[in-house]
Amino acid sequence: QVQLVESGGGLVQAGGSLRLSCAASGTFSRINSMAWYRQAPGKQRELVARSTSGGSTNYADSVKGRFNISRDNAKNTVYLQMNSLKPEDTCVYYCSARVVGGAFQREYVYWGQGTQVTVSS
Repeated sequence: QVQLVESGGGLVQAGGSLRLSCAASGTFSRINSMAWYRQAPGKQRELVARSTSGGSTNYADSVKGRFNISRDNAKNTVYLQMNSLKPEDTCVYYCSARVVGGAFQREYVYWGQGTQVTVSS
């Protein structure tokens, strides 16, 4: 079993910054990718940014140039630095990880509990 624990959400004024963290713990062989998603009330969950084990990253168009995803593989932790925040960034942000483990070394997807980010205008 793998647990993802997020931290760093909160209330910030437009134009401000926040840094989210997500640490994975438990028993597994490796983490293939870690990502951040977000979901606003009444809307579908959307990908914000993803970081693969090979070092590649990709971002939603709406956050390119403002958000940066990074990983500390030694700590099994992924970060999301969010700059120039806008009111429309207000969402619950979820961490997700594709993790390989188990007797058959299969890939499983795990989710964190979510952290609220609120950007005031």
